[in-house]
Amino acid sequence: MPTLDLFRDDATLATCSATITAVSEVGIELDRTVFYPQGGGQAGDAGTLVRADGAVLVIADTKKGAEAGAIVHVAAPGADLSGWQVGQVVEARIDWERRQAHRRFHTTTHLLCALVPHAVDGCSITASYARLDFHMTEPLDKDVLTAGIARLVSEAHPVSQRWITEDELDANPGLVRSMSVQPPRGAGRVRLIDIEGVDLQPCGGTHVGNTAEIGAVVVTKIEKKSARTRRVVLGFA
Repeated sequence: MPTLDLFRDDATLATCSATITAVSEVGIELDRTVFYPQGGGQAGDAGTLVRADGAVLVIADTKKGAEAGAIVHVAAPGADLSGWQVGQVVEARIDWERRQAHRRFHTTTHLLCALVPHAVDGCSITASYARLDFHMTEPLDKDVLTAGIARLVSEAHPVSQRWITEDELDANPGLVRSMSVQPPRGAGRVRLIDIEGVDLQPCGGTHVGNTAEIGAVVVTKIEKKSARTRRVVLGFA
C-alpha cells in the first residue's frame, strides 16, 4: 500500500510514529514515514525503527517499493526480522546528520544550476559528496563556482516549495533542467523548489529552508566526462 511521505512537506521531521503494513526479506513498509527513499539522484535515508517493547531495527537504506507509492525501509545486513509484524506500532527515526548532509548538498546543486545555465544530464547526492553533470562544451572554473556558491549562501535566500499541476508544468517546459531524471507523473501535481530570486525547478528531494543553512560547500573537482559533459563535484569545506 502507498506510504504517506511526511518528508515531502517537512524535511526537518526526524521522527514519527507509524504502523507496519508489510514485512519482507528486504525490509519493512510503514503507513507513514519520515524516511526519504532513494530517487532523483538523492540517496535514501538511514536510521532506526523502534518498537513499543524497545526492540530496535537498524535501517541501512530506504528505497521505493514495488507498489506505486510504497516505501521500503531496508534493514541492515544480517538483521533479524522475525519479531517484526504487520500491525505493530513503531517510532521511525532518521539519521539526522545524514539527512542534513543530503539537504545541504541537494540545495547546493540547485545553486549550481543557477550558476551554470545548461541542462543537467546526471546527478548524485550522498552524505559525503554531490555531483552534477552539465550538458555543455565550455570549460568551467572551480574557484569561480565555489565563490558563486559562497555568495548565494551568504545572501540567505529563502527556500520554499509549492505544487503545480502537470498541465502547468507542460505549459512551462523550461522549468525542467534535468535531461536524465524527469519529475514523477501520475499524481496530477508536481512539486517545485523555489530558491527565492535564484532558482525554480521541479524536485522531490529534501532541502534546507534557507541558503544560509548550507554552510561551507566547495567545488572539489571539475571533470570533462565527454565531449559534451562537464562534471562538477561538491564537498564540505
